Amino acid sequence: MCPRMFLQQPHNYLLMRLCWSTPSYCSSALKLEKVLTGRFMKEGLSIRLSCLLLVFSWYSDQVVAIKVLHSGSTSGERAALEGRFIREVNMMSRVKHENLVKFIGACKDPLMVIVTELLPGMSLRKYLVSIRPRQLESRVALSYALDIARAMDCLHANGIIHRDLKPDNLLLTANQKSVKLADFGLAREESVTEMMTAETGTYRWMAPELYSTVTLRQGEKKHYNNKVDVYSFGIVLWELVTNRMPFEGMSNLQAAYAAAFKQERPSIPEDISPDLAFIIQSCWVEDPNLRPSFGQIIRMLNACLFMLSPPSPSPSVPESNISVAAASNGTMTVLSARLKGKFAFLRQLFSAKRTRNSH
Repeated sequence: MCPRMFLQQPHNYLLMRLCWSTPSYCSSALKLEKVLTGRFMKEGLSIRLSCLLLVFSWYSDQVVAIKVLHSGSTSGERAALEGRFIREVNMMSRVKHENLVKFIGACKDPLMVIVTELLPGMSLRKYLVSIRPRQLESRVALSYALDIARAMDCLHANGIIHRDLKPDNLLLTANQKSVKLADFGLAREESVTEMMTAETGTYRWMAPELYSTVTLRQGEKKHYNNKVDVYSFGIVLWELVTNRMPFEGMSNLQAAYAAAFKQERPSIPEDISPDLAFIIQSCWVEDPNLRPSFGQIIRMLNACLFMLSPPSPSPSVPESNISVAAASNGTMTVLSARLKGKFAFLRQLFSAKRTRNSH
């Protein structure tokens, strides 16, 4: 049976009471019996309004997050939003990774509801803003970048393009030691022909191939592939190491125009290591075919992390990402030489690809 929901809307609050037992459209059996209060939050496009609520789940008594999606005011909007909801639920329910927000369950009627684990930490965007003008310590920035790259590698391995990778959709764990990717609202599965809709993502982080000299109407098709996520990752990585807003001083539309039609990119600070600068620049090159895969990005980031000086006694970084600290000096020297060799090989590989494509 589906949940009985009693809704009130005093000012900007939603008051919801759920009596929920094994809904027909639910991948996990949920039982929620609480009176809830949550603030409305606009997320992404104007046609989608979501609110985030805190609920107690019946299993393990953990606190979870509930996203209630706007159902649309017309039959056309309803159909479009239901299609997006079903895609999001299908993808979240079959893809699992430690750096992806854990999916718990969903229900379509009478409201479209998605239940996930609750991360009490803030978004990466809010965290970066909170520490400005300071920057993240290099080891922390690389550790976060690895978390993001591993999550994206998992999605791509399952044929999923996220299409909206940005700091707002990256959530910190409570101890701020790792990052998890959230919000599959714009994600799509890759088809054989790689045909996708033109309207997607957020301007400052969107790949140039998502734009056209002729504006496409919503729903019209154009070709692109999962390398659009690699471009977005390059912008996010730049933010992690600079703690600055990409395309500062520009509006969203100006940033989109600069990236797509003037081939402009955020400037690389001189104090960034050449290897890290190479990773960033290889991710946001104009030709998608020249961008690395997330598997290659992970290997390059690991090499950069390994070659950093030993961490301080109490860094805010997962032990799995700094296991190098336990290695002996001799072992570190050997491994460092090997990683530098692998990094050099990858740079030569990308250089060769660019040379071939330029002829």
